[in-house]
Amino acid sequence: MVARKAAKKPNVSADELKTYYREMLLIRRFEEKAGQLYGMGLIGGFCHLYIGQEAVVVGLEAAADEGDKRITSYRDHGHMLACGMDPKGVMAELTGREGGYSKGKGGSMHMFSKEKHFYGGHGIVAAQVPLGAGLAFADKYQGNGRVTFTYFGDGAANQGQVYETFNMAALWNLPVVFVIENNQYAMGTAQKRSTSSPDIHTRGEAFGIPGEAVDGMNVLAVKEAGDKAVAHCRSGKGPYILEIKTYRYRGHSMSDPAKYRTREEVQKMREERDPIEQVRGLLLTGNHASEEDLKAIDKEIKQVVNAAAEFAKDSPEPALDELWTDICAETAPQNA
Repeated sequence: MVARKAAKKPNVSADELKTYYREMLLIRRFEEKAGQLYGMGLIGGFCHLYIGQEAVVVGLEAAADEGDKRITSYRDHGHMLACGMDPKGVMAELTGREGGYSKGKGGSMHMFSKEKHFYGGHGIVAAQVPLGAGLAFADKYQGNGRVTFTYFGDGAANQGQVYETFNMAALWNLPVVFVIENNQYAMGTAQKRSTSSPDIHTRGEAFGIPGEAVDGMNVLAVKEAGDKAVAHCRSGKGPYILEIKTYRYRGHSMSDPAKYRTREEVQKMREERDPIEQVRGLLLTGNHASEEDLKAIDKEIKQVVNAAAEFAKDSPEPALDELWTDICAETAPQNA
């Protein structure tokens, strides 16, 4: 289901491998805990988990520099953690608490961090794509050498505003990496049933935008492709498209029973292609870490996630007067 390339020796250090392992495991354990809290009724509304897709954001964040921006859709918790946002603040926002990144008013789909240059979580399909181009336009205007990662899914790739954005990004030579997180099913429809062309990364050819497909279950492949795309954008050559072929293990959201695919299909991906297990295998076979080392990392990550959950539970709900903050500018004074 996901294209594979011949394996090659990874050109990364043991410390880098451990970092990738730790960051992907943090996302996995965090999302598992979020699923538990949702089942307990502590998280309301929509909740889209990132389990299975961890290599995408971890690989691309490894290719980013300080000051680079990122914007994505509603499956966004993994993106937040990968760019360094505090798990406590993320979990508190999921539970609608005052200690959350949006003071409990944004929930799962609408979190932001100016400090980490994370510009959301957006609930309208593909709405973040032109916004991402706008962020890149600002960087080009300021001449600061930054790049924007604009994430969207295979389903969103069929939206008209995506192609309007491609045209403008190419016309203005914007430093934006368009990242298509192709998890094969969009909301619940297989790509082959909804998309006329099997290679979504070629959709930019009409605008002169180069693109490539990437194995999104392999964090090293994602990092390598990310380095190439970022170098292209940062050198002033304009936008680049990465179609990262990945796979989500859970339904589209917590309310999705995912009956459009078999359990056997999901299990096969878990057993044969899991991104965390691949790095785990590299660490063990390369003698970069022992089983005890990896168990210690897992224990540490679970403590971080449990602390985030406790913080979220203990954080108070926002005061009622918060309903009237952060919604509009003050009225301009009127002449008498």
